[in-house]
Amino acid sequence: MSDQSRRDFIATTAAAATAATAATAATAATAALSAASFIAPSNFGAWQSAKAPAPSKTINIGVIGAGGRGSGAANDTLSINPNVRIVAIADIDVAKATAARDALAEEYNKDGATRVAVPNERIFGGIDGYQKVLDLKDVDLVILATAPGFRHVHITAAVAARKHVFAEKPVCVDVAGYRACCAAHDKALAQGTCIVTGTQYRRQPSFIEGIKKIREGMIGDVVAMTSRYCSNGIWYRDRKPGMSDMEYQIYNWMHFIWLSGDQITEQAVHNIDVVHWVMGGPPVRAFASGSRWNRPADSEMWDSISCDYEFADGRICSFTGRHWANSDNQGDNVVYGSKGIAYLRAFDSGTQITDRNGKELFSIKGNIGAAYKQEHKELVEAVVASRPIVELRQTAESSLMAVMGREAAYSGQTATWDFMTNKSQLDLMPKLVTIPGDAPAPFVRKPGEYRLQ
Repeated sequence: MSDQSRRDFIATTAAAATAATAATAATAATAALSAASFIAPSNFGAWQSAKAPAPSKTINIGVIGAGGRGSGAANDTLSINPNVRIVAIADIDVAKATAARDALAEEYNKDGATRVAVPNERIFGGIDGYQKVLDLKDVDLVILATAPGFRHVHITAAVAARKHVFAEKPVCVDVAGYRACCAAHDKALAQGTCIVTGTQYRRQPSFIEGIKKIREGMIGDVVAMTSRYCSNGIWYRDRKPGMSDMEYQIYNWMHFIWLSGDQITEQAVHNIDVVHWVMGGPPVRAFASGSRWNRPADSEMWDSISCDYEFADGRICSFTGRHWANSDNQGDNVVYGSKGIAYLRAFDSGTQITDRNGKELFSIKGNIGAAYKQEHKELVEAVVASRPIVELRQTAESSLMAVMGREAAYSGQTATWDFMTNKSQLDLMPKLVTIPGDAPAPFVRKPGEYRLQ
């Protein structure tokens, strides 16, 4: 397996993809994507009039990362879009990719249908399997769902190959990744290819309508906000005999910061994206703290991070994220206004808005399962209509907000948006990524010793 560095990844994949024939997409235009007006602030350029590559009869999809989210996203798009077909799957673990192919084929290749058309020669393993999918001329759209540390590399390569993209969240775990995503966003806009991200709350009516009511003034002026992602824990995978350090860290990726970004980035980015949405953009500074005492010995994760995000007009959002066993779970976002309070609740719990005396003014049920599918429906409809959605920058900003809070907690220093976007050199990707191979020695960041980078 060839050695891969961040620069090698991007340089080689861009060169290979530029030589490829432009990707194609689907049939004639369908519905008008009415919900999209609430997806992103207009200055992020979520809509672009540039034409995407000419559509084909069926949209062929390649899946890169065949774990829970990759196979889940493939299932979501197959279930809601009749005009899509899975034609290639890549995963570091070939057995996982094969198992995903078999499970999807069993579900969707019925009554003579071949909606999962992935022969063995289109199942790719190893670090460079993603590039083999991108090299396939008949792949129109890719689902990117590997460990988050690789996301910006795969996005950069997919945009260079002129593929439409569904990218799972977060889209970056460090500042170098954020900058790569911003460049990829601009390139996708220029060439007219789609990038939709896995921030499903932006497709969930309970959030869309709740935030619309806030914008319309139902709670008065927004004064402050709280956001929480508190659960009882996260998976941990024991090392298998014979694994190299790199194989093990990628296998147990949640526990290594260069791969997951810690809980605040990997999981709580959903809530932080809602903060970004409500507040209209990123904060100016973050002040944070946290704790670590229950993690496995080789885990780099903290148990908890609490962060105050301060915005330019002085408003504060207080965020709390934690993994504590036998403790209360909480995943809600609460927006405090001068006239009322909006409860933007997680998952299926819906939205409720009250006045300051607790009288209900508005409520709507939640359905997160439908939102998972809706993001794929809107992506495919945008491809078919040649009206590209490009929303990478907003998700990159939300991801960097999470990184900013994490780095403020790890260091004990105040992190500013200006520092993170203009001065930071934070780049967590190892210089060499090879299977089998060495990996960075795990270490726990300690405030006072670890510093902003």
